[in-house]
Amino acid sequence: MLIARLIAEPDTLGDNLALAMEQIEGEGWEVAGAGMLAECDDVLELEMMEEAPSPDVGAVRRILDQCFPECDLLLSRDAIEVPRLFVSDMDSTMIGQECIDELADFAGLKDRIAAITERAMRGELDFASALAERVGLLKGLSEAAIQQCLDERIRPMPGAQTLVATLKAKGCRTVLVTGGFHAFADPVAAQLGFEHVVGNRLGVHGGVLSGEVVGGIVDSAVKRSVLLEEMARLGEGASSLATGDGANDIPMLEAATLGIAYRAKPKARAAADGWIERGDLTAILSLYGIAREDWTAG
Repeated sequence: MLIARLIAEPDTLGDNLALAMEQIEGEGWEVAGAGMLAECDDVLELEMMEEAPSPDVGAVRRILDQCFPECDLLLSRDAIEVPRLFVSDMDSTMIGQECIDELADFAGLKDRIAAITERAMRGELDFASALAERVGLLKGLSEAAIQQCLDERIRPMPGAQTLVATLKAKGCRTVLVTGGFHAFADPVAAQLGFEHVVGNRLGVHGGVLSGEVVGGIVDSAVKRSVLLEEMARLGEGASSLATGDGANDIPMLEAATLGIAYRAKPKARAAADGWIERGDLTAILSLYGIAREDWTAG
């Protein structure tokens, strides 16, 4: 069985749906059901059964992507249920900025550092070495710039607070894990309602940044380990959701029961079970079948 749920522009349904179903069946799947979710009437659900031996799930992704451009999509081999664990990236996922890029602006280095960030998030650079290079460039910047950056630049992604609050209200544990820094992640987590934070620490000496990361670096392997450790604590059978946008999030997205890429780089999008490209973060709640009247305001 394969379940696909998507949110698309209403005027792309109809003929596009008929075309998608025809093409999906041509790939060895039987479309056993198609209709709007009762709880979320903007969500189209397709139920597909294997008609040919080992039909290609990737083909279904490609077909739905082509027939419904800029949609929000989730694919699952199992029934979609509210997760017991939610683990998310921070920068450009739960907040609309890359913290280190914004902090670099206070040192007059935003363009230079942002270019490194972009390449690292696309998977073109080793994350740890790219992080060390960027932090090194900030050596000597006043520690006070961190708070100023938080106050003036850092803002939650639309829907972030409602997503976290609603999942928590339904018994889900929420963890923010970032290749960014505790100096930003701790206040962001408090604002959004995350219960636990894992991140890097900026070295500070004499009121200025030392240009070093203190302790081990939170990279893609650590993100994945955090998710697996949290899952182990919840016990066998617990389901998980991970969200992220960059190459550094791929192992975490793949390890989760369901991984959703949020307005993501191509490699992260390709690795995930679904993506958000049309709506805000509350689209995840709709894809999980959580009715709007059951959302909890952040």
